[in-house]
This record gives sequence, C-alpha cells and structure tokens, in this order.
Amino acid sequence: MVRIALFASGSGTNVERLIAHFLAHDQVEVVLVGCDRPEAGVVARAWTAGVPLHLFNARDLEEGRVQRELELWHVDLIVLAGFLRLIPPELVRAFPDRILNIHPSLLPKFGGKGMFGERVHEAVLADQEAVSGITVHLVNERYDEGAIVFQATCPVLKNDTPGSLAARIHALEHEHYPLVVENYAKKLGPRA
Repeated sequence: MVRIALFASGSGTNVERLIAHFLAHDQVEVVLVGCDRPEAGVVARAWTAGVPLHLFNARDLEEGRVQRELELWHVDLIVLAGFLRLIPPELVRAFPDRILNIHPSLLPKFGGKGMFGERVHEAVLADQEAVSGITVHLVNERYDEGAIVFQATCPVLKNDTPGSLAARIHALEHEHYPLVVENYAKKLGPRA
C-alpha cells in the first residue's frame, strides 16, 4: 500500500477529490493532510473526510518537524494540491522523486515564485495565449522547475476572464490529478 500525504494552503477542492478517489483503493491510501494555514478551507474538508490533519507553520517545515511527522505516518508520497510554500531542500532530498505538484499552466510558461491562482490566469490572458492547461510535475528545490509528469490543455477563449479560465483549469485538475497521482504512486511503490 502506498501511503500519501496531501499538502494544501487553500480551499482544498483538489484534496477533496483525491481523498474521494482513494477512499476504497486497495493500492493507494491518503493517510494525512498537511496544511500551513489554520483558516484554510482544506481544514474542514479533511475533517469532514475523516483524514488526520497536521497543521504546521513555515518554521516547522524548515526545521524538519513536518518531515518527522511524515516519517511517523510512514508516508511514501507527498502530493501538493494548492500548497504555496517552497518545499525545503532537506525534505526534497528525503523524498526523492516522491513529491508531486500540480500547477495551473503549461509549464515552463507562467511558473515560478508568486505564480499561483488568478495571477497565472491573468498572465496567460495578458500574453494572449491560445491554450492553457495544467502541469503535474516532480518537486525540486525551486518553484515549478521539476520534471514534468503530465500535462493537459484547454483552449483560451476570446472572451475569457481570469475567472472563466480558472473554472476550466479547475475542471482539468479535478479530472486528471487523481488518476495521474494513482498511476505515479502505483509505479513508484512504497518507500524502502
């Protein structure tokens, strides 16, 4: 069984989809939700789903307390779902090729520090892109620069607003992320 921890900083709709997807799965299990913002909507979603929640702050992340918590839960794979902090190098090294992230654009375009949510969609529209989409990638020590695992696209329409484009991007995330995580987790297997 591959044991997953989900990290989020926001509302948690992707976390909710991932938990539901793996609820009765026989090879992959969500064992923990990690969150760096106690007021985030993901807190209630984890509570409602009955998945243990670990709240932490930047210092906990930087000083290794989050890593120790992940080890206590025997986590095999960390899945970022709207998590806005940079993962510290020590945690990246402790989980090599075992941290996935989803980004709301076709990387390498519109990625990097500060590029999340509406900012990404505004930039896509400002550059008059014909297509946008999602990227699932491995996490390394820099924002949005890890190896790409999967991408899916959608058209950018002439009358799009950041909000209308975001809605189509969220639909892509909800459709694809659980299956991409499942396939990656099954290929990866448990940590040694």
